[in-house]
Amino acid sequence: MRKQSRRLTRLRGVVWGAIAALVLASACGPSGATPAPAPVEDVALLGGATTVFDITPNAFGLSARNLHREDKSQFFVGNSFFNQGWVAAPASTTARDGLGPLFNAQACSSCHFKDGRAQPVNDDHTPGLAMLFRLSVPGDDPRGGAAPEPTYGGQLQPRAILGMTGEARVVITYEEIQGQYGDGTPYTLRKPTYTFEDLAYGPMAPDVMLSPRIAPQVIGLGLLESIDEADLMAHADPDDLDGDGVSGCANQVWDELAQRVVMGRFGWKAEQPTVAQQNAAAFSGDMGLTTPIFPGTPCSSAQADCLAAPDGGDADGLEVDQETFDAVTFYTRVLAVPARRDVDDPQVKHGEQLFLTIGCATCHVPRHQTRPDALPDALASQTIRPYTDLLLHDMGEGLADGRPSFEASGREWRTPPLWGIGLIKTVNKHTQHLHDGRARSIEEAILWHGGEAEGARERFAKGLTRADREALLAFLHTL
Repeated sequence: MRKQSRRLTRLRGVVWGAIAALVLASACGPSGATPAPAPVEDVALLGGATTVFDITPNAFGLSARNLHREDKSQFFVGNSFFNQGWVAAPASTTARDGLGPLFNAQACSSCHFKDGRAQPVNDDHTPGLAMLFRLSVPGDDPRGGAAPEPTYGGQLQPRAILGMTGEARVVITYEEIQGQYGDGTPYTLRKPTYTFEDLAYGPMAPDVMLSPRIAPQVIGLGLLESIDEADLMAHADPDDLDGDGVSGCANQVWDELAQRVVMGRFGWKAEQPTVAQQNAAAFSGDMGLTTPIFPGTPCSSAQADCLAAPDGGDADGLEVDQETFDAVTFYTRVLAVPARRDVDDPQVKHGEQLFLTIGCATCHVPRHQTRPDALPDALASQTIRPYTDLLLHDMGEGLADGRPSFEASGREWRTPPLWGIGLIKTVNKHTQHLHDGRARSIEEAILWHGGEAEGARERFAKGLTRADREALLAFLHTL
């Protein structure tokens, strides 16, 4: 009876998803997005033919503009499971039960609000729901990744279902760092410090390593997944043979489905190989939900109450079954990238040229091509402009977390895509950037760059006039 109830619940979701697709299609045209103005310069099409033209708070929540109509129902079913909250088991809502028992958030959208970038810190300097902390100790796990902290596992989970206690409370303090540009204009950066209080299962290992992370916008993921690996590796220069001081390299990570080591593309240290595995890791670590890729509970052996709590598994023992998981993965693959704005503005054009000449584009590579066999075929053979190489770079001691992940060192981070960065304030009502949200603006994010990016940062901070800096920032705000 329980399995039959699950099937009925999912069928209703598919039906309602199809109805929603038809309603939105009739309101907004074939793609569910506002029509594109014509003509449009190719440079504005950050996602190629998938690009949407929207500058509203919903700009990150639209499907690829060229997505086939028959794929729309799958998109809207995935949207439903992405946005609706999960509940503790057992529950009458059997298609959405199994939360926790320890967790960070109740829904994907709790962290990726409006499919956008999380606000990591509240006004009182406490972590928001979408700020998480990776935990590990020296050594590797059986897959070659970071070894989890023995008691609290690989991720701190500060929340818990009724009757249990979250793992800890996080306190954030900031140190103000004063600096000035070459022309004497002052600036201020803030450096965070994190402490854990009220540890529910006793002290952590004395050699624990932690890494704060915030949830980025989830647009364009399928396009990034569809770039041929050889094209990305063409930008790698691990030994800096060209002598430019930049030596990007690919993280090599374990693919659970392929059962082999492959190139990592997703996550702040490129520790996940595919959109599917990135989603499965989030279901597990953020919400405590089992999936076809990660069917095991995220509770550690030291957490007896967590291990004893009821689960919401189906006949296969999964809380997120294959059908639901596939729908969410499809949804996150085909979320479209909004178009650039003001591409003909003279100041913006000047800023774009400066972006190239001072060296930003060495890592934030503007242009890529997707594979002709990419699926769904809306993503295939697209010229895209994500402004990333998806490679690891040493970003200096200032941004180091000291925590390795597969082949990424404690100083290395993946180059984040820049598309959508100019709409974060519109969509998410904040301007906090970098992996831990310490930067309160794009300008501060640039000033935190070090290591391989030291030269480009110095050219921005010391070599440009105030007008030039404003032009470069104006360009970035059009992305």
